[in-house]
Amino acid sequence: MGGPGDPPEGTPEGGPGGGEDEYRSVVFDESFVRAARLQEFSAQERIGDHAPAVRSRPPLRRGLSRQALILVLLIAVAFGTAIYMGVRHPYQSPASSGPPAEPLRMTVIPLAPQGKVPGATDTDQLYAQSPAAQFRIGAEGIPLPAARRTAHFSDSQVTNALSIAKDYIVRSALYPEVVTGDQVRPVRVLLDPDQLDQFDQSFRQPAADGRHAPTGWLVRFDSSEVELADRRIRVQGTLQAAETDSTTLEVTADHTFVYALRAAQAEQTGEASLFTVRRELHFRFDREDLRLHQAQLVVSYVQAGPLSCAEDSTNRLHPLLAGQTAKEGGPAGTDPYATGGATALCGSLAAGAQPKV
Repeated sequence: MGGPGDPPEGTPEGGPGGGEDEYRSVVFDESFVRAARLQEFSAQERIGDHAPAVRSRPPLRRGLSRQALILVLLIAVAFGTAIYMGVRHPYQSPASSGPPAEPLRMTVIPLAPQGKVPGATDTDQLYAQSPAAQFRIGAEGIPLPAARRTAHFSDSQVTNALSIAKDYIVRSALYPEVVTGDQVRPVRVLLDPDQLDQFDQSFRQPAADGRHAPTGWLVRFDSSEVELADRRIRVQGTLQAAETDSTTLEVTADHTFVYALRAAQAEQTGEASLFTVRRELHFRFDREDLRLHQAQLVVSYVQAGPLSCAEDSTNRLHPLLAGQTAKEGGPAGTDPYATGGATALCGSLAAGAQPKV
């Protein structure tokens, strides 16, 4: 049955009592309610006179909050810093704190033979009958001494300085492409950048001025005149390291090299002769040189023979070969195997420095 006052069939469709059906299509979901611009005042707020029943709510903020903006800004700053540091490279090498490298001071003294240059077809026989009989072959003749730390340099830094000096000696006196060729790059890449202009000028415009002689930088012969009769070059000498100040290490190298040579394009059965080069080199290293595996060569003192004093030994060495004699000799006999240095511009090769064949 219907309620009191209702028709037996219920409220007619469309009649005033059908409120539920009238608003059935209207849906008040949660987002609609939150977005409503009106809000009812609380009971305490309505106590006041003339207070309206409802008040307008502030509109919802469509943009980012302050915290979100700060976060975005921080991310942008961090990203920009990372890009900047990546381009700048935080591990760039610092500028060297030491003074610029000094120019190389060099002396090249030719040693003229006393009489004919001895020769033999057997290079082993030549070596065996010379003062180089007990010399080691190649880089084995340049052993590294025991490295001891100094007041301002560690054991490893001293060892590194000795190793770089040895590397320079090997490349400048034992590499066949340097000794009998025109290659200079293996030596050049080991030099401090401050000395590269002097090095390049020495080979571009050789001069006997004590600054620009290629033979002061390295050992090289004229390949059109001579060739190696034996690639097993004999070597003997010493390396010593010492600290000169709190920023500098100095390495002194004193070695004698003995080459077996014969005339270029000669028959393999042709006689060979020995050529001796005594080199005293002074290297200097700051911490930047040690880090970059490079050296400052500051002194080069060279005695070489048999040579003719009349020949120019500035650009290349022109050895006298087996059976040849010098047109003129030097003022005194100089033994490149002995300690001590010659003082003349041209010396006479001591008889004991030649093979006894």
